[in-house]
Amino acid sequence: MDKLGVMYKQSPVKSAALNEAIGKYVTSVNIANGIRKNLSYREFLSDRMLLVHAIRAGIPYRLFVLIKDESPFSEEEWADFLSISLKSLQRYKAARDYLFKPNHSEKIFEIAEVTELGKAVFDNNEKFMLWLSTPSFALGNLKPVDLIRDSYGKEMVIGELHRIDQAIFA
Repeated sequence: MDKLGVMYKQSPVKSAALNEAIGKYVTSVNIANGIRKNLSYREFLSDRMLLVHAIRAGIPYRLFVLIKDESPFSEEEWADFLSISLKSLQRYKAARDYLFKPNHSEKIFEIAEVTELGKAVFDNNEKFMLWLSTPSFALGNLKPVDLIRDSYGKEMVIGELHRIDQAIFA
């Protein structure tokens, strides 16, 4: 069970590269304060204080790519989530050592949090994507993917994922 109270059904994040990048990132922005170097992606996402510091420091593009690759979303969807053009996102890729601004960094971590929880609840990306793209009665007949575009909607989706995980259907 993690700090969010979720019992993960699947193995830890498969991407060793992402876990390693998170450890290096935490160390590089000097927010490690007693955190062990082998911090996993999932542990990082559940540590709110680390996230606050990471958001303020900004996410390097190379870390964003690893997070994006762990998600079921396309580059176009990410550009939409971040409210930037696809062309801007591609320009960031070309810029050496680009750091996302705090508002974009926060959105990246919010989407990452939903993605990790959704993959844990549904056991794979395909089932999770089906749920995300299906209108939900519990969410006002809106598609969860449409709600994760803002913080309040993301919290509603997280709450619904927790209820599904605990088999509370009311």
